[in-house]
Amino acid sequence: MYIGSKLVASVTDMARVPIFSFAGRSTVEYPYFFQIKEDEMAMAKSVPALIESFKWRDVIYVYEDSDDLGPDILQYLFESFQDKNIRITYKSVIAASATNDQVIQELHNLMKIHTSVFIVNMSPILASCLFVNAKMLGMMSKEYAWILTQKTTEIMHSPEFEVIESLQGALGVVGPKVCIPMLAIWAYDTTWALAESVEKVGVSKNGSMLLGEIMEIKFKGVSGEFRLNEKKLVSNGFEIINVIDHGERKVGYWTLSKGIRRAHTPFKDTVLQSSNRVEDVIWPGGSITTPRGWILRMNLGKTLRIGLITEVRFKNFLDAAENNVTNPTGFSYDVFQACIHALQYDVPIEFIPITYERYDDLIMKVYNKVRKIDGLLGDTTILANRSDYVDFTTTYTDVGIGTLTKIKEQDSMIFLLPLGVDVWLTFLLFGVLTGFTIWAIEAMDEKSERDPSQGIGKIFWLILLTIFFAQRDKLSKNLSRFVMFVWLIVVLVIFTSYTATSTSLLTVEQFELATKGGIVGFHGGSFVEGVTINNVKLIDNTNKDYYSYEDYANALSKGGNHGGADAILDEVPYIRMFLGMHSDDYAMVLSESCTSGFGFVFAKGSPLVREMSREIARMRENGALRSLEKKWFKSELSLSSQDSFRTPKSHKLDRFRGLFIAIGVSLVFALTVSAFYAVHARIQVENIISLLAGKNLMVTIRNLLFRNFIRT
Repeated sequence: MYIGSKLVASVTDMARVPIFSFAGRSTVEYPYFFQIKEDEMAMAKSVPALIESFKWRDVIYVYEDSDDLGPDILQYLFESFQDKNIRITYKSVIAASATNDQVIQELHNLMKIHTSVFIVNMSPILASCLFVNAKMLGMMSKEYAWILTQKTTEIMHSPEFEVIESLQGALGVVGPKVCIPMLAIWAYDTTWALAESVEKVGVSKNGSMLLGEIMEIKFKGVSGEFRLNEKKLVSNGFEIINVIDHGERKVGYWTLSKGIRRAHTPFKDTVLQSSNRVEDVIWPGGSITTPRGWILRMNLGKTLRIGLITEVRFKNFLDAAENNVTNPTGFSYDVFQACIHALQYDVPIEFIPITYERYDDLIMKVYNKVRKIDGLLGDTTILANRSDYVDFTTTYTDVGIGTLTKIKEQDSMIFLLPLGVDVWLTFLLFGVLTGFTIWAIEAMDEKSERDPSQGIGKIFWLILLTIFFAQRDKLSKNLSRFVMFVWLIVVLVIFTSYTATSTSLLTVEQFELATKGGIVGFHGGSFVEGVTINNVKLIDNTNKDYYSYEDYANALSKGGNHGGADAILDEVPYIRMFLGMHSDDYAMVLSESCTSGFGFVFAKGSPLVREMSREIARMRENGALRSLEKKWFKSELSLSSQDSFRTPKSHKLDRFRGLFIAIGVSLVFALTVSAFYAVHARIQVENIISLLAGKNLMVTIRNLLFRNFIRT
């Protein structure tokens, strides 16, 4: 706060008389001191909203080191940008007394930064010097965007042609109806507000009553809606203007409630076109294309030099000869080229051949600018320690470490292992009981024409077919169908468990030897030996390094007992590529997610990292990356995640106890109900015959029925 304003505020506070200031800042310390000017906090929200509407994520803030411009606005801007997830890449502070040479030097510093979106907050005098020199240095061209705050927009009223010429294409955020007599308009509305307040409370010695009335005042004034909040004038929003020729053109509005709106929106298109958009802007240099927000500085007289790893052993990712880098091939190369071509601008690239060596050494070549390379193309794994020296794009491959093994001949009785012996025996026993129960229920049916000796054979054949869900014979009684339904549930649960465990056994058996002191191979020359072997707890095993897919196949074919390997640990992308060529004879289980996959390497601070990462993400979404995977990996691969190498246990009877109890109860219930109805039906027949024919006839019929029951 200015010294003069502070003095006036202190006197006002003692006199308990409201004072309205167009310069000072209101504080809680002085309750009778009001600020009548554009709300800096509101302006700090409007600028990030404008930046966000153009999808820029990085900006440079250029401001004057002066209290006249309000030091609080910088903090407000930081908070607002943080809310919008926009980063202030660099803060350029220029002294109010800076000479022309000092301004030029600072502009040279700004030209070294990749970000090309500038927010300028300074007095018109210093801003004039800044923009004239920026135009001279070529910074008012189509690659740049300049946003002027409320105070800086006063430069638009400069009478100097050179200044106005240098501003062409800039955007300004200004209050509504901003003009030279704006202070007079505010003064008029303020006087009106004070007069209305005095009229309501009268001239009273009690200043607090007048203060309270002023805080509640609200009316439509010349400057717009006049309302105070926290002793500040509530903003009516800002106009967004574009400097064109010797004037300005409105391209949008910003209000706290509605955000960014177009300046001239047809009534019918209000909903569709008014949100988060402005009119088409004429940018610096006369361009109508929105600047991308950063400049690849190496394009200014320099081509992007990318190190291309040559003579690699695993050629499906990158295959390039040291003496010929004009026609490389491979999955990594195809992804890199697809990302580069998808960018909305040309990036001239020169591939520099680099002989294959340890990847950490290659990373250091980029860090130390060996042969002036700006990046590295190859199957390079993203690791935390490497990120201290270079920047990685997001991964374009699967992550993690897999275990590769050869599918060996299985135990001839392995099909019995998923279920314990007690489960098999109990399952067979209940199959017999179920068959007997259905036969008994069907035999009690008086309308059944089946011979009991033939019926029992058909029933047990029916039970056998249900194991394969292939039964088609119809049952005549509902109780029989009920028993069959329960039996089908048992079959489904048992065989689902059998299938899952069998699959795990067939897979895990492949690398079981590796956990029992077997021979474990790994990718030679990579970080795998030092990191991965320890992570998967195979320290006690004998380790061997291999350098090609052919080495992998030969080692696994021989086995650990004959000079080869029982299993090979490597990153998932390498194993997937191997299985694309040998999928019938080998298998993989994903064991640890201890790596982040492959990424492209760039020098620290390269803007291409973010751009390439965005294109990789887009390729994942639109299926382009999947298409390249199918081209190079050749086969589909499903990974079964394993936290350890322990063999799954066979299912024991206690896991299915509830299931077998349920079917047992169902069998007893169905048989009991069926017998009850059969006996009840025969008792009714006997009673009727007894009434009609007498006792002797009844004895004869009873004997006949009994014999018929036994027969059926």
